Amino acid sequence: MTSSLRFFTYASPPRFYALAGRLIPWLFGLTGLVGLVGLYVGFFVAPTDATQGQAYRIIFIHVPAAWMSMVLYLVMAGWATVGWAFNARLASMVARALAPTGALFTVLALWTGALWGKPTWGAWWVWDARLTSELILLFLYLGYIALVESIDDTRRADYAGALLALVGAVNVPVIYFSVRWWNTLHQGASISMSAAPTMAHTMLSAMLLMTVAFWAYAFAVVFLRTRAIILERERDADWVLALARQRAGAGE
Repeated sequence: MTSSLRFFTYASPPRFYALAGRLIPWLFGLTGLVGLVGLYVGFFVAPTDATQGQAYRIIFIHVPAAWMSMVLYLVMAGWATVGWAFNARLASMVARALAPTGALFTVLALWTGALWGKPTWGAWWVWDARLTSELILLFLYLGYIALVESIDDTRRADYAGALLALVGAVNVPVIYFSVRWWNTLHQGASISMSAAPTMAHTMLSAMLLMTVAFWAYAFAVVFLRTRAIILERERDADWVLALARQRAGAGE
């Protein structure tokens, strides 16, 4: 019961604002440290692939970015739904903050996929089932951003965005299972929950390190953006006015 109360304590915008402010520098630091180690292991320590040669190393960025694009969409849809169902202001703010970061990872996944596809398939783009559904994911992110920004009434915008995000979540399992459901050029998963990895340990280590770095980056920028949204929406609240006076007094 006590732990539950502590959790809901940070559902308060001012408490979340303070907590996020303390965590952001540590998260950016973790991003830089783990990211550099992951890139070093992936590009300089991991062995050359016998089939794809050096071109395969793009997967150390591509695969974690693709994972993040899907997971962040589900997280965004989840928070948007919580905000809609329970009229939770902070949940809707977090959903809005997640959308640009998810879109960024989707662009990164598509771009690195094209860089990998050119030497492997001989083409920058093919209308493969997984690539096409990943492109649809980008349109869903952009559509969510455009929708919530086009409606002046904040509550109506949050509700409309939640509906779009919830419906669009159907696309995520389509992306994941597309290589099983259809005859696709995209290779199958090298990492599975039900089977041992089919790659060398150093390759797996680099991929997991980059995933941790991407997660830390996502938390950092989403917290940063959420703080900005909180200040915008709560600008007339007493605690925001007090914070502004405190910053003005400190010369910030």
